[in-house]
Amino acid sequence: MVAFRPARPEPGPLAGVASFDRGIGGAESNVACALAAAGHRAKWVSRVGADAFGDHLVAAIAAYGVDVSAVQRDAGRPTGVYFRTAGERGVGLPGPSGLPGCPGHPGPASAPLSEVLYYRAGSAASAMSPALVRRATAWSGRVLHLTGITAALSAGCLALVRDLTERRPGRPLVSFDVNYRVALWRGAPAGRPDASAGPVASAGAGASDGPAVLADLARRCDLVFVGEDEAEAAWGVRGAAAIRAALPEPRVLVVKQGAAGATAYVRGAAAAAAAAAAGAGADTDAVVYVPALSVDVVAPVGAGDAFAAGFLSGTLRGLPVERRLRHGHLMAAAALTSPGDLAAPPRRDLADRLAALGAEEWGRLRLGPGWTEAVTAPPAPAAPPASTDPTGPTGPTESTGGTDPGPAAAKERT
Repeated sequence: MVAFRPARPEPGPLAGVASFDRGIGGAESNVACALAAAGHRAKWVSRVGADAFGDHLVAAIAAYGVDVSAVQRDAGRPTGVYFRTAGERGVGLPGPSGLPGCPGHPGPASAPLSEVLYYRAGSAASAMSPALVRRATAWSGRVLHLTGITAALSAGCLALVRDLTERRPGRPLVSFDVNYRVALWRGAPAGRPDASAGPVASAGAGASDGPAVLADLARRCDLVFVGEDEAEAAWGVRGAAAIRAALPEPRVLVVKQGAAGATAYVRGAAAAAAAAAAGAGADTDAVVYVPALSVDVVAPVGAGDAFAAGFLSGTLRGLPVERRLRHGHLMAAAALTSPGDLAAPPRRDLADRLAALGAEEWGRLRLGPGWTEAVTAPPAPAAPPASTDPTGPTGPTESTGGTDPGPAAAKERT
């Protein structure tokens, strides 16, 4: 959707902002743009209005190299927009006492760190449904990336996400970013399908159902991203290990731990072999932690989507999990040191060299504005063979120059 941010990044409420800069936003489209800019083929599947904002959005996303041929134009509904203040996007209100079916405890009483105002009710994207978006289109890549934001838009959108995450023959690797946004779920319909979007039977969810819906969707996916803060706010689950215990189904679970780093829990052949050698159960995970980089923050927005794009890029290339996490951190650092939700990713050769640094060198690295072009990295040691990594998609051939089928980065956040 189209995003409006203060022209001058000064603290204060929206009521005090005199002028705004227009940009593009949307979790899935952000990931698609970042992947395309990093040299992958990416397709964005969504709906926008037949209006000037829709023209701007489609043109801006296509300018990143994203395939927008599957974007539908709706003459009867507008393109969604949102306004936000400067500052880090907060999760919002405390969640329920626990994740359904799992032990938990009360969530934190934290408040948002930025003010966000959505104008997406009745938007073109909110009318998406299984009747309007063909599964074959969304499943046409090696990876399909979805987020919980789309599921919150309408009953039809939730039905679509459920349809696309159903395990059927031909399903690609499905990636899901929880992206818990209290403001969106607060306005979500409770079982009221959009009649104009096709027959959807009681697929909606209200604010109180949001956390349970997100947990259910996450359990249906192969690769899941979730922040420690949003897991606590939504489900009352604290700590990376507890989050994994609550969500054991995904083959790969990546827990984002803010400025501390990120932990990946990986279940696969290599993890099972290591567990057997240690005398542990066959369902034991391989656990990989990579600390975050030190960065001079320009704008604390867009880092989550950028991290997901970096990790997915490494997945498409068949890199080891540690390298995937490092590429996620590098993409996030590019977003944090640039204004707006979208930033030019580092060149692949530069990112590969930095991702290959030793642990001590990685820990000393500090990145500031312009680093994606200015940093000269030392020669990289040889990467471990891709075939040793159990979590890559089928045929983990490294992609260069945009030759691999990228993810169908489905649905605009509106």
